[in-house]
Amino acid sequence: MFREMRRGRQALPKEMCEAVLSRGSHGVLALAGDEGYPYAVPISYVYEGGKLYFHCARSGHKLDAIARCPKASFCVVDQDQVVPQEYTTYFRSVIAFGRIRVIGDDGERRAAVERLALKYHPGDTRENRNRYIDKEWAPLCMLEMTVEHLSGKQATELLQTGEK
Repeated sequence: MFREMRRGRQALPKEMCEAVLSRGSHGVLALAGDEGYPYAVPISYVYEGGKLYFHCARSGHKLDAIARCPKASFCVVDQDQVVPQEYTTYFRSVIAFGRIRVIGDDGERRAAVERLALKYHPGDTRENRNRYIDKEWAPLCMLEMTVEHLSGKQATELLQTGEK
């Protein structure tokens, strides 16, 4: 179903792909947009247990695209060091493929937004986090993407150095 990487030697093992997803701060979510045009949007996220969680408004392009087709890909660039003298970059990136659903249950939605809040502000107090979430609760929509396939790749130069 999913293509094999053409340059398999540069492929990241699953554990490294998951590490990239866990430490990334943002990525690009790609969906089938209006009139067959691809729709790719930068977005913050949290990765946990084979699932990606995103927040969004309760209406808009993302939700319309997901309603039409829940299949998506999500790309995170972990490293991109430009090396001018070699006319290249030393890169590491991961693409997750899967299906997205809108989280309808309030308990699930609350747990998902708390995961997101903890990722971006781990030192915050529970009281302050709850106050902020409660303030934004009404317009908040949470999405869950179940990862069906992970693909990661890095520059051969990073392979040679063993950099992680």
